[in-house]
Amino acid sequence: MTPENASPITTHLPTGLSAVEQDIMRACKEARRDRASVTLVAVSKTFDADAIAPVIEAGQRVFGENRVQEAKAKWPGLISTHPGLALHLIGPLQSNKAKEAVALFDAIHSVDRPSVCEALAKEIVAQNRRPELFVQLNTGEEPQKAGIAPSEADAFIASCREKYGLPISGLMCIPPVDDAPAPHFALTAKIAARNGLVNLSMGMSADFAIAIAFGATHVRIGSAIFGTR
Repeated sequence: MTPENASPITTHLPTGLSAVEQDIMRACKEARRDRASVTLVAVSKTFDADAIAPVIEAGQRVFGENRVQEAKAKWPGLISTHPGLALHLIGPLQSNKAKEAVALFDAIHSVDRPSVCEALAKEIVAQNRRPELFVQLNTGEEPQKAGIAPSEADAFIASCREKYGLPISGLMCIPPVDDAPAPHFALTAKIAARNGLVNLSMGMSADFAIAIAFGATHVRIGSAIFGTR
C-alpha cells in the first residue's frame, strides 16, 4: 500500500532531507542497488504539522510515527491537504489501538504478539483495509524491548499467516544501541529470506547505510531529517 515514492526526490529539499537523500543514493550505489528499491520513511514523531509540512512540500511522501494517538492528532489534516501520503506505524502497537491503527496507517512495522495479531485480523476484515504488515524482531533479545526472539520468528510468522490470515510482508528490527548493527541486519535478512518475506525495515539515522548494504527496503530516519528532538 506504499505509493510510488521510493524514487529520488528531485524538488528543492530542506537541508536535512537533501543530505539524507544523497547518503541513500551513495549507499545504494555502493551496494549495487537501485535507489528505487529503498523507501525512505521520514520519522516525524514528536514534530508538529508546521515542522512536517516543508518536508512534504519538498516531495517526501512516506512518514513514520511511534504512537497511534499522536499520529491521529496531527496527520488527518496533513493527509487531507497533501494527497498521496503514506503513514507507517513504527512504534509498539497495543491491541486496543488496532482499530485506529488500521484506519490511519498504511503500514505497521510492529506486529509482535498474538493479541495484536488477533486484533489486527479482526479490524482488517471489519474495515476492508489491508495495511502492509511487518513482524518486529528483537534480535538482541533485550528484555525491555518489544519484538519476537529470532528463535521464535519462524513459528510466529507461520502463525500470523495460518492462524490469523495476516498478510505479513516483511520484518523490522532495531539493533541494541551498543552493538555493531551489521550482524543484526544480517540475521534479520536471513530470517526474512527463509520465510519468503521481501521487505526489511531496518536502519535509522546512524546506521542506514549499513542496513542498505544488507538489503533494507525501508529505512527509518528522523533526526537526520528533522533535527534533534
